[in-house]
Amino acid sequence: MNRLRNRLAPVLKPIIYRHSAFVGSIVRVETEKPVVVMTYDDGPEPGGTDRVLAALAEHHASATFFMLLSRVRTHRNLLADVLNDGHEIALHGIDHKKLTDLSMPQIRQKTLDGKHELEDATGREISWMRPPYGYQTLSSRRAVLSTGLEPVMWSSTTWDSLDISQNERVLKAVTGLSVGSILLAHDGRAGQSDGANDGPAPDIDRGDLSRRVLDELSKVGIVGRSLGQALEHGAPFRAAWFQKG
Repeated sequence: MNRLRNRLAPVLKPIIYRHSAFVGSIVRVETEKPVVVMTYDDGPEPGGTDRVLAALAEHHASATFFMLLSRVRTHRNLLADVLNDGHEIALHGIDHKKLTDLSMPQIRQKTLDGKHELEDATGREISWMRPPYGYQTLSSRRAVLSTGLEPVMWSSTTWDSLDISQNERVLKAVTGLSVGSILLAHDGRAGQSDGANDGPAPDIDRGDLSRRVLDELSKVGIVGRSLGQALEHGAPFRAAWFQKG
């Protein structure tokens, strides 16, 4: 039985992924426009957010920033800079602790508190939530949805949490990237003060990484856009995304 299960898993997994929208999270955008959705987690952070903003401005690109309230409270000036540059703000959490360690009522209350605080700080309605680490269960997804937020994951990544070369990060980001992809990057690094304990931060210039990725996209006529802007000419593609962590 185990041998049969192992043989069927590679065949069934893509089918389940494609046909699981009813329990799915947004993982990309179906669009004919030449856009990629740029997303940034764990900010705002001095030396990260400001450099990313400069790279986006140089390429006339926009992005969605999934922010931590533990950072927003300290770096309100950077929040203002992101807003003033016309980017989209979304919730990453009050802190960076795993939601999947909490009960459904606890997740709902924590997410709702974060949503309200971020809306008060921005003066804007918040629509999207990316759970810390991308960890999600059926119950945590339901809890987030009950607050009026929708979970957003990703279809490509920059590997910018790893201590590897910048060339490797750029290559990872653009390999397999296609129109409508949601690209995961970071404008900061969650630490102990945010409830995370992921070891030392990698040596990285986040602005340079964004600039180089956007350079590669521009070579093939693709521009970076926020999720909200991409959805103006497209539709969300949802798929199952469950990992307890």
